[in-house]
Formats: sequence, structure tokens, C-alpha cells
Amino acid sequence: MDKFSLSTLGHQNVLGIDGGGSKTVCVLMDDLRQVLGRGEAGPSNYQSIGIEATLQSIQSAIHNAVETARITNNVKIDAICLGLAGVGRAADIEVVKALVQELQNNKLPITWTLQPANIVICNDALIALVGGIGQPVGIVVAAGTGSIVFGRNHQGHTKRVGGWGYILGDEGSAYEIAIAGMNAALKSDDGREISTSLIEDFKQHLDLESIEDLIEVIYRQGWEVKQIAALAPIVDFAAASGDIVANTIIDDAVKELVKATSTVIDAIFTANSVLEVVTTGSVWQGKCNIHERFAASIVKKFPEVKVIFPRYEPAYGAGLLALQTTQL
Repeated sequence: MDKFSLSTLGHQNVLGIDGGGSKTVCVLMDDLRQVLGRGEAGPSNYQSIGIEATLQSIQSAIHNAVETARITNNVKIDAICLGLAGVGRAADIEVVKALVQELQNNKLPITWTLQPANIVICNDALIALVGGIGQPVGIVVAAGTGSIVFGRNHQGHTKRVGGWGYILGDEGSAYEIAIAGMNAALKSDDGREISTSLIEDFKQHLDLESIEDLIEVIYRQGWEVKQIAALAPIVDFAAASGDIVANTIIDDAVKELVKATSTVIDAIFTANSVLEVVTTGSVWQGKCNIHERFAASIVKKFPEVKVIFPRYEPAYGAGLLALQTTQL
């Protein structure tokens, strides 16, 4: 049995919460690691939507998870893990602890039996790692709208690289790829870059008369980060079709993600460590073989490393971390 399994099963139930900027997912899990119920609700990044709205989203996600479990009596909850976006500092953890207290005071079809040691509060990178691999050791390379690389070793030491947001970082992210694609298209139109299909691709996708009309879209219409990041598939498709400029952009993204991952490996793992690297986020779903390019580069540098797609979702990882507290 692995380190999450229990030597004596006492029908304990836990909640795993994955709270992000777009939605909140809750899983109700028993001590056999079986998901009894799953619920979703709105966003729960309290730094952007406020603590009251965050509380409401988490409460709704819990309620929906319990409802789908179809358990007639109140569910006994022995532990909870909340993996929330933007939570990392001590001050953040205190805010979420108060939120958990509010949850216990509110009306939910739950009997709480929580002790302080059974409340886990962490950032969403850790639960993505644990859910993606199925254990709390390894590395997660998240490349979606933004990007971050996070690792944890057998001794519990962690290392984070990146995740500094679209202004200060997010190399290898969908946002960075989209920005690089538009920049290359404009440079090509200027004559500063070689010819690229990205000019026509962006014009067609955005219904522009001229590539110069990107000014209107990006600046005057005030596009937000997620809207810009959603243009990354244009670059991906152009790369898959053989466009040299687009492929250079993808190669640059791969290099940044490989560099970040290598930094984590060097920081907390020994040479020739056998470990798994799980890749999460929209960037890895592209058609230009970015996942294969990344995996090949990592394995070339670290032959014992295996690059995988997630085995489970982050909320499940949160449930596993909650279960771990019941064994202590």
C-alpha cells in the first residue's frame, strides 16, 4: 500500500477543494480513495473576488459534491484540503483558516469532526502535482493562461519557479505564446521578420482588414489576459502547419519550460533521480507536438525522468492530501 493508504480503514471522509480564478471544484472522498461525490461552483480566488464571494463558491461546491453523493444522512467530514490560487503567504493562510471556520458555522449537510491538524491550506500548484502524479513527490509543469513549475521531493522540500504573472513572468504560457505570435506578425508586416502565415491567420481569426487592426483589438478594446491567451492556438496551428516563425515561438516556449523544470530538478532532487513530471494546462493540448518536444528535451537532460499527463484532477490531489492528515 502506498503512503496515502490506511492500515485500518475507518470509513473516514474528506473534502478536496480546487479553487481557481474561473471555477471551484470539490470532491468528497472516502479512505479508500474513492470519490463519493463531485461538485462545481464559481471562482474562489479571494484576492480578486473578495472573501465573501470565495466563501459562497466553496460552500456551493461542497454542497453540490454532497448532493451528488446521494447520502441520506449528514456526511461526517474528518479532514479538508483547500488548494487555492494565490495562496502561499502566511497572511493568506490565516484568511483561509477563518474561511474554514465560517464553513463549519454555516448550514451544510455535513457533520464536521475537524481538528486543526486535519485542515490543509496550500496553493493550487501542490494539489495539481499530487493529483497529476497520484503522490506528493515529483514536479508539475503548469502551462495554461499563465505558467509555473513546482516540485516536491521525498523529504518534503519544495521549489517553485515562475508563476510571476503576465507582466513579470509566465514564460511558456498561452499568453506569452499569443503575444509572441502577434509581435512576430507585426514585425513581419513591417519587414523586420521573415514572411509568416501568422499575419493572415490573425486577420482571419479576428476578422481584421489589416494586421495593423490588432491595435484596435488589443489596446482600444482593452482585451484581458485570458482573451489574449486564447489566441495561442493560432500560433500552435501555424507551427503544426510548418510555419518557421511559429515553430520558433513554440521552440522558445519549450526552452523556457525546460529551463524552469531543470532548475527545480537541480534544486531539490539528486542527480539521476527517478521521478515523474506531470504537465497540466491548455498549452500541452496543442497540435504542434509541444508536449513531445518538451518531453524529449527533458529526457535528454535527465534520462530517469518520465513526463506524463495528469492521472487525476487537482481536486482529487487535494483529497489525497486531506486523507494524509488522518493517518498522522
